[in-house]
Amino acid sequence: MRRWQRFARCVRHGPCLASTSLARVRALPEASLRDVLRGRPALVVAPHPDDESLGCGGLIAEAARLGEVVHVAVVTDGAGSHSGSQTHRPELLRQLRRGETLEAVAVLGMPPERVSFLGLPDGRAPQRGAAAKAAGRSLAALARDIAAETIFTSWDYDTHPDHVAAHRYAAAAARVAQASLFSYPVWAWMLSGRTLMPNLRWNGFSIDIGPHVAAKRAAVLKHRSQTTPLIADDPLGFTLSDAQLATMITPKEFFIAENQRAREFASRRSANLAAAE
Repeated sequence: MRRWQRFARCVRHGPCLASTSLARVRALPEASLRDVLRGRPALVVAPHPDDESLGCGGLIAEAARLGEVVHVAVVTDGAGSHSGSQTHRPELLRQLRRGETLEAVAVLGMPPERVSFLGLPDGRAPQRGAAAKAAGRSLAALARDIAAETIFTSWDYDTHPDHVAAHRYAAAAARVAQASLFSYPVWAWMLSGRTLMPNLRWNGFSIDIGPHVAAKRAAVLKHRSQTTPLIADDPLGFTLSDAQLATMITPKEFFIAENQRAREFASRRSANLAAAE
C-alpha cells in the first residue's frame, strides 16, 4: 500500500504502530482448514513466483493432506528479479521461475495442472486502467471455472506494488465470483515496528502448519533463483535473506478477512470459540 493511502486510512480510523497491528494479526484465532474450505475449491493468488510458498505453503500442503482442492494463479512473470543478468535474460528467467513454481507446488502436494500463470510484467503489474480490469476478469473467470468459493491473496499492506495490484485483482474477482476473500502478509512482516498503520481490529483466522513447516521451507528453496547465488552475474539481483526466510517461515500462517463473506466466517468462528469457552 502506498504511503498516502495508508495515511488516509490512519486519518479515518486513527493510527497505531505496525508492531501493534501485526501483533493483532498474529493473535487471529486458529481454525481448521477443513472448516474454512468446507470441501469447496479455493484459489491462491500469488503476486510473484514464490509468494504461493512464502504466504500459503502450509495452507497448500494442508489442503493436499485433507484432499481439498486448491489452485494457484501467479500474477507476474518474475522476470524483474535479475534485470541486470546477461546469462538470464527476461525470457529465460520467465521460464526458469515458472519451472521453479511447478517444482515448489509439487513439494507441497499440488499437481502442475492446478497452476496458472497470468504473465504480467514483474514490478509493473498495473493497479488501474484496462489492463488491471482485464487481470481481475481473468482471475474471476478462473475462479468460476474451478468453482472456487474462497480466494487467498496478498495483503495490501505489503510494501511491494505488485502485491497491492494482486490484491486488487483478487478483490475484483471475489466480487464477480461471489467468493470469500482473505489476504496473507508477506512483506508486511518486514515493516518497521514504528510504521503507522490504521487502528483496525483485524478479522480472520490462522492455521497451524507445524507439520508442514519442513515442506514449506523445501518449497521456498525450490525457488533457487530467489534463495541462492544461482544467477551470479547481477550484483543487484534479488535474493531472500536468511533473516527474511526466518520471518516468513513459521509454524503458523495468517489470513485476514477482506470482504463481507470472509468476515461472516470469521465472526461465526469467533462466536463458536466464545461458546466453547
